[in-house]
Amino acid sequence: MSKLVRDKIPEIIRAHDGVDPVCRIISHDAEFRQALDAKLDEEIAELRSALDEKSRVEEIADVMEVLLAIARRDGHTPEQIEDIRIQKRDKRGGFELGIILEQ
Repeated sequence: MSKLVRDKIPEIIRAHDGVDPVCRIISHDAEFRQALDAKLDEEIAELRSALDEKSRVEEIADVMEVLLAIARRDGHTPEQIEDIRIQKRDKRGGFELGIILEQ
């Protein structure tokens, strides 16, 4: 099974299990983007299936971490993303009211 993992996972596996995991570093941008997209899908699925509030908030954090990694790969800072989010919220609103547009 090949999948993108957090940077410290190999170190954690070594310390916890006493084994040296087989790893490689992605060297091509296209593969990195594909791996991040797959990780985002994985984390969103985990968020959707979270059974309790603690798990849900941890999965939200994981989704945000992947989104920030995607942003950084595209050359954007978290601050830039946050500024754009606030601008869009100020102009178009957020999602707090639960408005459904019936078409």
